[in-house]
Amino acid sequence: MSRSFVAGVAAAVLLLAALPLLLSQGLVNAAIQMLIAALFASAYNVLCGQAGMLSFGHAAYFGVGAFATVHAMNAVGGTGLLPTPLLPLAGALAGLLVGAAAGWFATKRTGTYFAMITLAIAELLHALAPHLKGLFGGEAGVSAMRMPSLGLSFGSTVHVYYLTLAWVLACLGLLYFFTFTPLGRLSLGLRENSHRLAFLGYDVHRLGVMVFAVSAMFSGVAGSLQVINNEAANYVVFDAHLSAAVVLNTYIGGVKVFLGPALGASIMTFFGYAVSDLTRSWLLYQGILFVLVMMFMPEGLAGLFGAAGRLRRRVGVVRMLPVVLGCLVAALLLAAATAFTVELLQRVFSQDYRAGALVPLFGRTWAPLEAGTWAVPVLLLAAGAGGILAVRRMLRRLADDDGSAAPVATTIAQPSGSAA
Repeated sequence: MSRSFVAGVAAAVLLLAALPLLLSQGLVNAAIQMLIAALFASAYNVLCGQAGMLSFGHAAYFGVGAFATVHAMNAVGGTGLLPTPLLPLAGALAGLLVGAAAGWFATKRTGTYFAMITLAIAELLHALAPHLKGLFGGEAGVSAMRMPSLGLSFGSTVHVYYLTLAWVLACLGLLYFFTFTPLGRLSLGLRENSHRLAFLGYDVHRLGVMVFAVSAMFSGVAGSLQVINNEAANYVVFDAHLSAAVVLNTYIGGVKVFLGPALGASIMTFFGYAVSDLTRSWLLYQGILFVLVMMFMPEGLAGLFGAAGRLRRRVGVVRMLPVVLGCLVAALLLAAATAFTVELLQRVFSQDYRAGALVPLFGRTWAPLEAGTWAVPVLLLAAGAGGILAVRRMLRRLADDDGSAAPVATTIAQPSGSAA
């Protein structure tokens, strides 16, 4: 573990601890959602990134943890089965038990069949939940109240934020420790070559069940924290949208870096809060971002930072700075061109345009059918493409000056599967 990594983690923890002092109450709630999404993605990555088992139904264990927690909060006449700070233990236990049972069935198959079984389990819970009113509360769900504990009322968003932060940091620490355990090391073997593990005498099915259960347990903790924040649980937590979101967040962040999924989940959750109030096409932007990451940054955003770090070590900060600035400018230009085009097309093909709807962008409104309007995204796209070409020329120049920089140039400048 390098000093720079430890220093970066320490700085991030200090920043997270200071956030309630810097943000409004609404943004603190958004930060809580970011922390929960980061934990959920990191738990999912134990199964997907580390063990190589792609699950399409991990919302099942998030939801099980959520409902276990809300029932624990309502137990003992509403005083709670556990003190409020310990309620995530109920979610962890429920996620572990259900994950072990579901994993026993799912891990009997691999690849596409495994993914379909996990999806079927989640959809089964999603379909049954509205009808099992005693357990899931029907359409209305189940509500509860946070009870005071340890001298804290837990009535404010700040109290919930620090409770969530403490649990997320503790769980991330445990997940990081898990990667160094024998089971964590063997899970890499499940991803790389399960047949060789079986040949060496390991029970591959048992290993798969154990890794599945660990992932489900920490997913249950994430669901528990969600309930503590919202004081309610609804069958919507089993929805396929949540399962899809954790897959996208994990791959956007990067499955090969421990904190990559947490980074991706935090960024995409913040993106949703920031953009969903501005446009109805925000899900389309998420999809575009996912496609671009898979095409040009297959190792995710964390892999991009890693490539930048390798380039810095090989050519120095001064020579790398123009490359970074060029990338940022080109990315902003291309993002502006994409947003402009999507919003124009949304107005053209929507029913609202018939009422004369205009596009408010860049401090003014634009008429979607005017030729001058469409010239703006074309110019932005051309400028962004020119910026990309300029960055590639700078990278080739660095590669000529220092041959060791060539692999980094290829990583940043070329799509996945392309030749330099």
